[in-house]
Amino acid sequence: MNTSKNEELMYELRLHGMLSSWQALLETRSHTDLSLPEGLQHLLQSEWLERGRRRVARLRKAAGFRYQASLEELAWTPDRGLDKNTIALLAEGQYIRDGQAVLITGPTGSGKSFLASALGQRACELGYRTGYFNMQKLLHAFLIARADGTILKLLDKIARTHLLILDDFGLRPLETQQRLDLLDILEDRHGRMATIILSQLPVANWYDVIGEGTIADAILDRLIHTSYRIELHGESMRKKR
Repeated sequence: MNTSKNEELMYELRLHGMLSSWQALLETRSHTDLSLPEGLQHLLQSEWLERGRRRVARLRKAAGFRYQASLEELAWTPDRGLDKNTIALLAEGQYIRDGQAVLITGPTGSGKSFLASALGQRACELGYRTGYFNMQKLLHAFLIARADGTILKLLDKIARTHLLILDDFGLRPLETQQRLDLLDILEDRHGRMATIILSQLPVANWYDVIGEGTIADAILDRLIHTSYRIELHGESMRKKR
């Protein structure tokens, strides 16, 4: 058995998970305890797991999360307004497959961005393309993209995300083009792709922030009726940390 040659072939074929597992078997000399079918299954499973890990890492890097957060790190204090059943349901990812919205509201420091980052990280683990955007920066990016002719490329990037997270919605009233852009995004995603929106303002105040009654009605109609609502409360989590 030419061990060195086998390892070179695995490396050239980019079978990194298989290579790592093979080297571990040799180091522990446990490869002699496995039959050929058992050894092959072990190596293939190692490669499958490694490719899955790398895919999740790529999805997380591309998403641009505000925090490296996980659902296991959430603080479940009684005053926060977090419902374990709702979070457990969202963790399963069905809302992404159904193209539903999640509306997370609460004061500054209540943990909205951390929760959304954790849900986004979970989405990546499930294999979904995710994009995390600050609302003001995204609107500015639209302005620049229209000026340099790359608006279609930016819209396509957003459209390809299975889960779109918009942070800090409602800090400023929307201008005409901005509300039209938001409507286009939500119209394209409605019932097809999931959207999480975070805001310091209660949902009841979003109408005034959006402005222009007809467009506000259209936007809220695509968000409210089939959405999950999470209203966070309590003392600032930043202060506690």
